[in-house]
Amino acid sequence: MKLKIFGIVILVLVAMQFIPYGKDHSNPAVVSEPQWNSNQTKALFLKACGDCHSHVTKWPKYSNYAPVSWLVQSDVEEGRQHFNVSNWGPQQRNKGDEAAGAVREGEMPPWYYLLPHPEARLTDAETQTLISGLVATFGDKEKK
Repeated sequence: MKLKIFGIVILVLVAMQFIPYGKDHSNPAVVSEPQWNSNQTKALFLKACGDCHSHVTKWPKYSNYAPVSWLVQSDVEEGRQHFNVSNWGPQQRNKGDEAAGAVREGEMPPWYYLLPHPEARLTDAETQTLISGLVATFGDKEKK
């Protein structure tokens, strides 16, 4: 019975690989970027936030395999839609003034992103530098 269940699980996992969603690992061209207050802010942002909030996503090997690929693709699409520094401009629905608050409150980057991406984990000093830079670059909704 256990062998039969194991076989079914393997069959389902193999079948999931043929679902095309989660396989489009494109990085569209950078259209325009915000006027960063410093290169350090930009570097820290790309280190901790760039995979989901820009067009310079680094697609890890595990993002090729369903169902993880579905989650990664969904997170990147949602992140780019909500706040995208590679498609910046007044015509975009970017929420830059919320960025500092999201980092300040520990909402960004999310904990589940940091597990497989330890390089995105910022020190306390880097986090404070990033928050200050985001406020200088985009403003701060909480201070309005």
